[in-house]
Amino acid sequence: MSQYRIAAHFQSSLTAMTEAACSDPLLQTAHDIAWATIRALQGGGKLLLAGNGGSAADAQHLAAEIVGRYKIDRPGWAAIALTTDTSALTAISNDYGYEQVFARQVQGLGRRGDIFWGFSTSGKSPNIVAALKMARELGLVTVGFVGAKGDINDQPMTAHCDLLFVSPTDDTPVIQQLHMVAGHAICDEIEHALTTAPKA
Repeated sequence: MSQYRIAAHFQSSLTAMTEAACSDPLLQTAHDIAWATIRALQGGGKLLLAGNGGSAADAQHLAAEIVGRYKIDRPGWAAIALTTDTSALTAISNDYGYEQVFARQVQGLGRRGDIFWGFSTSGKSPNIVAALKMARELGLVTVGFVGAKGDINDQPMTAHCDLLFVSPTDDTPVIQQLHMVAGHAICDEIEHALTTAPKA
């Protein structure tokens, strides 16, 4: 019965979501990502985001929540998804190779005081790893969003992240769902903090 596969996906998502909601270390990591981003935005910095495929869509979605709004009408804050400029994407890929497609943009746009979020369900995407390395060199805070595929300590991204959010599943679609839930929760924390902070 086709409904079985649909129900099984819902159940898989629910299991991972419940595990995430009950994990104090994971919730602490999400909180730490939110406050690292808050500090960057409060200091006049910006949020840079990147990912491939579905993770590119996640990066764009979350950048829009920061520049536009999540739930509260307020001023726009600085966030750039490095997945949206087709001229930059194609020129950098053509001239330097796809591995450098985000690192080159981080080099051009990133400054100390900014924060970079890199999304990779495998934790191994070479262009995200290269972007994280570049962000570290420039003094940005580096954040990774990955899944639980194999030993997390063996994932290339791990060594280059100040903060690492690990979805408690190795199922790619569910990893991405958890990244978006975490992203929305982080946006909620950011928006609440920045709109209720005392005015100087």
